Amino acid sequence: EPLPALRSVTRTVARDATTCIKFRDSFFGGLWMRQRSLVEIARSVQSKSINPQQVLSESYHRFAETHDGLNALVQPHFQKAKDVCLKVDTQGPLAGVPASIKECFEVQGLQTTLGITSRCGQIDSQDAPIVKRLKSCGVVPVGKSNIPQAMYLHETNNPVWGRTNHPENQDRGPGGSSGGDAALVAAGVVSLGVGNDLAGSVRQPAHACGVSALLPTSRVLGNGGACNTMPNFNVVSSRAGLITSTIAELKHVASSLEFGVKAEEQPFRARRIAVWEHAGVIEPSSAIKRAVREAAQAVQHEGHYVEYIQDTVSEEAAWIMFGLLSADGGRDIRHLFGSEKPLRGVAKLLRIAGLPRWTRPGLAVLMRLLGNRIDAVALTATGKRSRKGFEELLARREQVVSHMKKTAKKFDAIICPVSSLPALPHETAARLVAAASPCLLANLVDLAAGTVPVTRVTEDEQSCRHFSFDRVLRTAMKADVDSAGLPVGVQVIGLNGEPPEQTVLDIMEAIESKANFSRWARQ
Repeated sequence: EPLPALRSVTRTVARDATTCIKFRDSFFGGLWMRQRSLVEIARSVQSKSINPQQVLSESYHRFAETHDGLNALVQPHFQKAKDVCLKVDTQGPLAGVPASIKECFEVQGLQTTLGITSRCGQIDSQDAPIVKRLKSCGVVPVGKSNIPQAMYLHETNNPVWGRTNHPENQDRGPGGSSGGDAALVAAGVVSLGVGNDLAGSVRQPAHACGVSALLPTSRVLGNGGACNTMPNFNVVSSRAGLITSTIAELKHVASSLEFGVKAEEQPFRARRIAVWEHAGVIEPSSAIKRAVREAAQAVQHEGHYVEYIQDTVSEEAAWIMFGLLSADGGRDIRHLFGSEKPLRGVAKLLRIAGLPRWTRPGLAVLMRLLGNRIDAVALTATGKRSRKGFEELLARREQVVSHMKKTAKKFDAIICPVSSLPALPHETAARLVAAASPCLLANLVDLAAGTVPVTRVTEDEQSCRHFSFDRVLRTAMKADVDSAGLPVGVQVIGLNGEPPEQTVLDIMEAIESKANFSRWARQ
């Protein structure tokens, strides 16, 4: 049977490595060792003060230490990585850097299952373009990371590889759909996570796990060769994105991949920044709003111009994006499953996507009578569309594009939430899909965006929501409970700059330099 065999391989790799680190664990008392930064690794390999095999060994040991609790690197490939180390260009800009590759990208010798059991056993015959490009810079892929089933939720769980836990709290998940990569970077297993993002899938898990992420514009990396789960949808494409611990590391990778980004310090240029405390469908938690304010204060302290404004365009963009993604009634995603039944959360979203249009107005009225305003709006905004209905969505999208062009005449960037909530408890992502709605504007309009960790939830920020009959908001209220100590990031969206990725990274770096963020607060 494929599933027990696949899981057995992962468990065996972890178990065999455990004996190699018993002495180290007893000597260090179980404390987390300082992890080498991505930049430090590359420079040390280039100078020959360490070799790629040593770096790989550290990654392997860290994997063995964390795998039982994390379950994020679900297709470890350390034996093959040893061969890569022997051939790596030790003068490459990313020489020896260990990286996890999201399960949706091909890695020769591994599998692209998308968390669907019927896809097991199909071995990747080659590397995806993004993997080839990274390896040419000296990156050493150590395996594939876990994803949500069909990449359809911000919750990393599937029946093939199981559930990935948050690196600091096993009652919560790392987000998704690049949740495995964010967890691995946060846990120090890899220095670089390679994901993709169609609806917040790189930025949201980075926020949840307290790491940094960059989503470049589509011209930079394209989709990186990711498996396309929605082949009949071509309005908005997923984009390859990067996850690291720090902004300096993101800058180094972006410079190495020739984004046009300069990693070294540049002459200061004051930028005009709009600040949205509230963005998207669900009101942000208190800690989220505080993080946005602290980020704004940080960039203002650095000399940038900051203006707090209210703009509903983010919420409008989210509903348009949800509408576009569900316009086929979930047909493409259902096709992936064939006769196989999806997980409960995925099945719920597919049922909603498949509801006939004629039933939606009546159901929306019922939802409003029951106090479920967000569900009511979702019913009218999503679902299968006629050609005319689809064209109406496209026209609304053009209005958002026009609005953002006008905004770009006044501002160079936007600081706003990544998500309305910190890391979500397991089994709540289907109800809280709208939590990541602040991310969708950048996807809809093809803007560069990123996530930078800022702070952590405090004890008095766990119960600040007003009571509501709305079941989405009630679930959000429950998600805030017991969230003290969880990481909180903010999103920076680039509107101007040559390239706009430089604007995003420079502003995130200014935020990071002033942020009071303790990376291992819960360890």
